[in-house]
Amino acid sequence: MPTSYRNRPRRPQAKRKMPPVLVRIYDTIRGNVLLRNLVMALCLGIILYFVVNLCLNIYTRHGQKFIVPSMIGHTVSEAAGMAAKGDLVLEVIDSLYMPKQKPGMILDQSPKPGMGVKSGRRVFLTVNASRPRTDIIPYVTGYSLRQAKNMLETKGFEIEKLVYRSDMATNNVLDELYKGKSVTQGSRTEAELGSGITLVVGVNHSSPLPRIPKVIGLTLREAKSRLWEVGLNVGNVRYDSGIDGPDREDARVYRQEPNQQSRTDYGGNISLWLTLDAQKIASSAKSSDAAARRYAVDEEEESDAMLEEGADEL
Repeated sequence: MPTSYRNRPRRPQAKRKMPPVLVRIYDTIRGNVLLRNLVMALCLGIILYFVVNLCLNIYTRHGQKFIVPSMIGHTVSEAAGMAAKGDLVLEVIDSLYMPKQKPGMILDQSPKPGMGVKSGRRVFLTVNASRPRTDIIPYVTGYSLRQAKNMLETKGFEIEKLVYRSDMATNNVLDELYKGKSVTQGSRTEAELGSGITLVVGVNHSSPLPRIPKVIGLTLREAKSRLWEVGLNVGNVRYDSGIDGPDREDARVYRQEPNQQSRTDYGGNISLWLTLDAQKIASSAKSSDAAARRYAVDEEEESDAMLEEGADEL
């Protein structure tokens, strides 16, 4: 009776032989206790690295980002609903008083709208206070203009206007006025933060006229501070159409008259134009720089001509 296929004895399968090189490596590792332990530690380290990396990615939600919504113009409770979608944590860190805005309205936020952040990120808010905060106006009479400006700005005030009066020292503060009244030492005059203080400053008419600094690219607040520092006032301020409310804080100067590097009287007014168009600012900055270089060359040539005239007279 023929043997059935099912009952036929199986042929032993030939074992696949490893390449001789791998066999020698395997035998070397197997026969050396130190080398074997090193290989095992290396394998364990690699496995541990991948496990830890996987756990960290899961814990930090690697690659998952949430776009920060615009909360400016909303109340904190409204912003909380927006933040909940990305598990963001809101934190009010400051308050300002803007009379034209509703109390409790968000005026600024960080990170800015449109930024991609991880869930759980803190968003810091500046809100509109229900009533203005006040503080004592610092006494700055007798200080230099730069020192007085820094003292006022540090306390939360600003310069409303610089009024110059003949004196032996230039840019020495002779008096400070709030609502037309002098702030005297020890008077402890209080005012709302952000209020403007008029400074009466001395000028020696033999002093050279101040050179107008470049303020193109600066915000209005930064431009004011820069001009006050050299003894100049801010004149007319104009914004591009469509810029209103909170956007004004982000607008930057793209044009100034008179131009940078020219000279004007102490207390002179500098008119400013502001925009949100970065390309417009960059283009105007190039034109302003070119005009400033031409002015510097003309001034140098004029100075050389005066020197030559003086030498001829001698």
